Order: sequence, then C-alpha cells, then structure tokens
Amino acid sequence: MVRPSRCRSSLLLALPIRSPSWGDAGMSRSPGSSRAVGNVPRVSSALVVLRQRPVRRYLASIASASIGINLLITVLFKQVYDITGDVFDIGLIGLAQFIPGLVLALPSGMAADRFDRRRVAGGFLGLRLACAAVLVLFSLSFERGDGAVWVLMLVAVGIGTADAMIGPSSRSILPLIVSSVDVPRVVALWTATFTGASIIGPAAGGILYSIDPAVAYGVAALLAAGAVPLLLGVGYRSGVTATAADRSAPEQRPSLRLALEGLVFIRRSPVVLAAISLDLFAVLFGGAVALIPVVASDRLGVGDVAYGWLRAAPGVGAALMALVLAVRPVERRVGSTLLWVVAIFGAGTVAFGATTNYVVAFLALVVLSGADMVSMFIRGTLVPLATPPEQLGRVSAVEGVFIGASNELGAFESGVAARYLGVPWAIMGGGVATILIAAVFAVAFPTLRRIDTFDEVTPEATALDALRAEAPEPVSPPSETASRDPGSA
Repeated sequence: MVRPSRCRSSLLLALPIRSPSWGDAGMSRSPGSSRAVGNVPRVSSALVVLRQRPVRRYLASIASASIGINLLITVLFKQVYDITGDVFDIGLIGLAQFIPGLVLALPSGMAADRFDRRRVAGGFLGLRLACAAVLVLFSLSFERGDGAVWVLMLVAVGIGTADAMIGPSSRSILPLIVSSVDVPRVVALWTATFTGASIIGPAAGGILYSIDPAVAYGVAALLAAGAVPLLLGVGYRSGVTATAADRSAPEQRPSLRLALEGLVFIRRSPVVLAAISLDLFAVLFGGAVALIPVVASDRLGVGDVAYGWLRAAPGVGAALMALVLAVRPVERRVGSTLLWVVAIFGAGTVAFGATTNYVVAFLALVVLSGADMVSMFIRGTLVPLATPPEQLGRVSAVEGVFIGASNELGAFESGVAARYLGVPWAIMGGGVATILIAAVFAVAFPTLRRIDTFDEVTPEATALDALRAEAPEPVSPPSETASRDPGSA
C-alpha cells in the first residue's frame, strides 16, 4: 500500500507510511477510552491541546523528521534509477531497508518498553542524520557507475535500521504526554502534521534534486538534526514514568519469551491479525510508489520537479482524506469499510499502472492514497484498542515489520516484477492482487468483517475472540453477576 512518506516504517517519524497508534502505556486504560478514540473530535477542538508545550514540541519534531525522511527517500530512489537506469536497483534499495526492520522487530519493541522512548527515538534520529551526511559526501564525490550504487545500498540499510528503532518508541510517546481524553485531539493534529510533511518533503525533494542531490541530502540532514532536541525536550505528564516497564522486575528482564509476546498476541487475536496482515499483503502487492521514478521518466516523460510533485500526490490524497476523517470519522460498519477501501486502493493502483497521462496518474495516486488513509485510520484505531497497554510497544514493533518494513519489501517485489513483466503490468498486476486479497479476507476473517463500531473492540473482547478461535466449543462471556461476585461460582 502506498504510504505518503515511503519510509511505511517509522509511522510517526515517517517510517515511510506509519498510522497513529496509541495506548496508555504504563497505565490502565480508562473504561471510556475506547469511545473517545472511536469518535475523533473535529479539527477545531484539536487546537486546544496546542496550548500544552510538550504537544507543540512533539508535533514540531514529527514535522521536522517527517519532512526530512520524505525528502531523503524521494531523492534516493530517483538518484539510484538515474545512476543505473535499472528498475531492479530500486527494488534492491527497498530490500536493503526491509532487512533491518525484520531483524530488529523484537529488540525495538523491547527497547520501547524498557527505556526512555525519547532517548531511543532521538538516538536513532542521529543515525538517520549520519546516513544523510554520507549521501551528501557520495553525491559530491561520485557521478555515475553501477559500482557506486552499492554505497547507496549500504546507506539504505542504515536508514532501515534507524526507522526500525524509531518507530515503536516514537509511536508510544504520545500517551505519556497527554491524558487519554486528549489522545484523539493530538492524533488529529499529528495526522495534519504528518500528511503535510508527506506533501512538502517529496515536492521539495524534486526541486532540490534538480539543483543538486547533495543539496537535497544536506537539507534532509538538517531536518533530522533539528528533530532531535525537539524530541528530547518533550516533557511527560506528572506521575508518568519514562519507561513503561519496571526493568528491575524479574518478569521484565530481557528474554526471548518477553520479546515474542507481541508476536504471540497478534497471532492469537483474530481482529489484530486480520487488520495488520490485510495491510501487509496490500502493501506488498500494491507498492506502485516505488516505481514512480520510472513511471515519471519513461511513461510520462516529465522532469525532476514534476517527479517530485507526482511523489507528493499520495500526500495530497492522504491530507484531503485526513480532513474528511477529522470531520466525519468512520463510526459504523468499521470492518466492512476497511475491506472496501483496500479494494479501492487496488483499483487506483490499476489505473496508475495503465495510464500514460500525467494528470490521470496524479489523480490515481490521490484516490488510492485517500483510500489508504482510511485504512490506516481504522487499523491505527483497532490495534491499540485491542492491545493491553503494557504490550503496546512490542505489538507496535511487530506491526512495524508487517506494515512499515513491508513497504520496502513491496518495493523489492515491484522492482523484480517490473524487470520481468514490464512496469505497466507489474503495477496493474499488484492492483488486481490487492482487490483479490480484500475479497479473500472478507471470507477468511468474518470477525473483522462484522465489526460495526470501535466500541466493540477492547482487550477483553480480543481475549474472548482468541479463546473462541482456539476452543473446540463456543466460549461465552462471563455473566454480569459472576463478574461482580467472585464467590458466587
């Protein structure tokens, strides 16, 4: 699935394309929190929380980091194709970003739950800064040659490593700076900030690349550097500890069991597994965004600046849909809506692969990314509502591999398919596959399809669904009397 940032991996700090995830980490979720999240307030009410300094610093860090990574990835993909002229090398860049996300999925979640999340995210923003600096030196020292592209591959591994570690920590900071009642308001502001960055970053990348790649990478480095002090300066709420877990507790000592808890939870939860894996397969087969440099150059015949705006088109669609969701959020028929928007995403991908007209290509990207935004909104609400707060960091880390790193794996798949099938058929085939996947999930996961409102999704309901899926006989929820009187049994 196209994510505007195309880092899908740090969701909040632009691991192209991650959705808002939250949970009252380190604290119990209030009984009414699911209703608060399900009914996202209007944009005007969200402005109230900007009076809080931690929120302003947090959003400023998101803006700086997101613009920077969107700019960097836009230029990197274009530079690789310009150097080699081989679409397969774009796929290799995606693979280089994917591998660290896979390897670090479990450690990154444990780090988010055991250490100060500001420092973890801030430290690996430093690694992203170093990668941008290396790209500046590369652009000043090398011009052409297939051998030089391997330097870019190594840098892509570094970027993927940074994204894998930034994602779970940055996503889990939000509930530590505002109360659960204010979380939806901050999410609305985050959405506006992130989608705005997904437009500014690619557009600026195309303009700066037309001047010189080194200039573009230099600006990306400055943006990463500016995000670090902003993030480290975010203050937590009074009474909230910097870590979600007590590291002195025996059960919280590093172990394989602890690291695997997020994966085990997802496997046992039909709703979470369905929501995440649906996005995984859609991203894997619908990775048309990775081929935008090729489409712009070979099929549309446009230059660097027009390429930058084409790359920004998904951000435009996401921003427009974010405004719609802020005013009219999805409140009913949640499960079926998720399946339909994934199918619409596939149809938009088919249109993008078939056209040779710049305006049609731009509009196709706007439509498919708007559908993708709805999908991210629903998944980004379902997962934290269904997840116990103390496990959110580890679940977010696994989700980062499914959603974030799968973007890079999707880029690799698109590069391979384009080499052997041609660019148009690779893109259209991925769109058709995405439509079929939505149809299969509608049948294979009736629990997801039948979700009507977000209020139905709680950790308790998720646990009951898991028991029903594993038990040979139907499991009924405990009676109200039994729940009130433990001795009545």
